[in-house]
Amino acid sequence: MQTSLKIAVVGSGLVGSLLAIYLKKAGHTVHVYDRSPDIRQINFSGRSINLAMSNRGWKALDAVGVGDSVREIAIPMDKRAIHLVDKLNFQNYGQEGESIYSISRGKLNRKMIDLAEAAGAEFHFEQKVWDVTLNDATLHIGESERGEWEERKFDMVFGADGAFSRIRHRMQRQSMFNYSQEFLNMGYKELNIPANSDGTHKLDKNSFHIWPRGEYMLIALPNLDGSFTCTLFMPFEGANSFESLTDRKMVEDFFEKNFPDSIEVIPELANDFFKNPTSTLVTMKCFPWTFENKIALIGDACHAIVPFYGQGMNAGFEDITVLNEMIEKYGDDWKKIFAEYQISRKPNADAIAELSYRNFLEMSTKTADEKFLLQKKIEKVFSDKHPDKWIPLYSRVTFSDRPYAEALAIGDYQNGIMEEVLRIDNIENIWNSPEVENKILELLQKK
Repeated sequence: MQTSLKIAVVGSGLVGSLLAIYLKKAGHTVHVYDRSPDIRQINFSGRSINLAMSNRGWKALDAVGVGDSVREIAIPMDKRAIHLVDKLNFQNYGQEGESIYSISRGKLNRKMIDLAEAAGAEFHFEQKVWDVTLNDATLHIGESERGEWEERKFDMVFGADGAFSRIRHRMQRQSMFNYSQEFLNMGYKELNIPANSDGTHKLDKNSFHIWPRGEYMLIALPNLDGSFTCTLFMPFEGANSFESLTDRKMVEDFFEKNFPDSIEVIPELANDFFKNPTSTLVTMKCFPWTFENKIALIGDACHAIVPFYGQGMNAGFEDITVLNEMIEKYGDDWKKIFAEYQISRKPNADAIAELSYRNFLEMSTKTADEKFLLQKKIEKVFSDKHPDKWIPLYSRVTFSDRPYAEALAIGDYQNGIMEEVLRIDNIENIWNSPEVENKILELLQKK
């Protein structure tokens, strides 16, 4: 237990709620502020990509005893179901028994707030934080940005208020603060596959479903009620884009041609398409993440990433794991805690940003490529035989808690080896042979 402080967490999302639990368990008084209404009192739909919980996320939840509560609302997915125009392929994610878990963002957020309240955190909804005084951790709260504000003073403030953080906005006005944001020229839109009349799923419920089509793609993740949350990723402009689909018939014709096996399972396709908003995808990087021993950014507030590795929430939860490790190591020395936290996390946040961007290319294009699928099969066979010599990149990111930066570096090294292996004559027929196995062993010794 640390010396008790009065701490504000700005943002009642997934990271803010879990952070509140950790801070309460460390002995602090915790107040969580959010400009939105209490998510438990409203319908949450139309703008969500289901979450994929993996090892890093479970580790952070289990460390404060809330993992099993979250497992109650999670569905394991042990494989990709790759819907090509004319056939369906399956690709296992990891070793036997390894899965990522589909969770509704709305359901998880509601549960995390309940758990944080049960731990003793106090939540303040519809409280708009417009600014923070860095030197003395004072929040400035009011109805509008140009109206009257009231001050609330704390010993410390955490900014867990997402990619467009108000806390970071103030920190950006310091000298020597680095900041960048980059939007993809594509957006996303939520669609829905309802349950069968008996409550069962229309598609395999233990798969992450992908319809890869190059510049655009559709994904579907299972929900507990038998439905799937679907997300359509497309360019904003161009030939196959949101801009180009202007009426119901165009949308239905586009799906009939490009996602033919989805038509029957998305009965409200055109209604959902025009009702639900088209949302943007942004990568945001900044540094430093902290100010003295008073202010710290966490989660998307300091490293927003695109969703294509399913690691946004997991990376934010891992921020909390690392912060907690520093608390255990340095006690009440918050200056040291903050300094070590940001130094440890920044390279890994940058690495998962890069990996997430690259994984869009894998999901949208490569999963439909025979050479890529062959590479995955070769890696799987070799990894099963030599688990001490080869852990595939996806497994390093998803089924371990080794640093993201390490996964990125080793993944690049392994990909160089696989490029050579795929150049072997007749590789399509001899891929599962001692010759190929020995070639990989030889290349591993060389590099």
